[in-house]
Amino acid sequence: MLKRTLALAVGLTLSVTALLTQAADTLKVSAIPDEAPTELLRKFKPLGEYLEKQLGMKVEFVPVSDYPAVVEALATDRIDMAWLGGFTFVQARLKTGNAIPLVQREQDAQFTSKFITADPAIKSLADLKGKSFAFGSVSSTSGSLMPRYFMLQDGIKPETYFSRVGYSGAHDATVAWVQAGKVDAGVLNASVWEKLVKAGKVDTDKVKVFATTPAYFDYNWTVRGTLDPALAAKIKAAFLALDPANPEQKAILDLQAASRFIETKPENYKGIEEAARAADLLK
Repeated sequence: MLKRTLALAVGLTLSVTALLTQAADTLKVSAIPDEAPTELLRKFKPLGEYLEKQLGMKVEFVPVSDYPAVVEALATDRIDMAWLGGFTFVQARLKTGNAIPLVQREQDAQFTSKFITADPAIKSLADLKGKSFAFGSVSSTSGSLMPRYFMLQDGIKPETYFSRVGYSGAHDATVAWVQAGKVDAGVLNASVWEKLVKAGKVDTDKVKVFATTPAYFDYNWTVRGTLDPALAAKIKAAFLALDPANPEQKAILDLQAASRFIETKPENYKGIEEAARAADLLK
């Protein structure tokens, strides 16, 4: 009986050890759902394969339902790394106390949002008074927070300035709403706008950009603060090593809408935190 008990205990210990080893050998990665789930997976697949080769470990993409779910997953160590907007990073940093931004795309140091409309009479924000308007997700830096912040600086409070304010949930959905006439105008991040135009997914004879925000810091790849520092350093090095002169790596960069990746730091997002507090989106 004692032998069987010891054997069972040893077996359970080995099983738990195997599970922990397996978990440690898998890098779990997620992203804010700022585009359709199929598009997020398409963009991530070659990057995930590249990281697997560079890190010598399995890399698994973990989709989430909404922006807060990414923050919660990082805070509870259910994922190791995430593609975050500037505002989502601020939320993650405040919630965890130790989330670490590793890299950002070169353009994320000078990011902008585009205001779009299908109404030829709309030439500026002044022409939007009393019209319907769409943001992306309420937690989106480029699709909500920063455009709202800049509008407030100009004396425009969306809830009273527009006849109706909606939240599409994602940048590509905002374009679809404007193009279909569901709203008179909307705002989205410049990178997604350019990608949709290039892919022919926007009728540019109908939908036009009529204003652009000032620049701000935005997206980054962030790891949980409890991740092994040596692994975090290897991940950072892998991103920084992506070379546009290498055709295979250029394809990865192109999918990420990146010319290259550069280092970033928490201090870069202080302006985002200040904007969020000014817009009453952080308590």
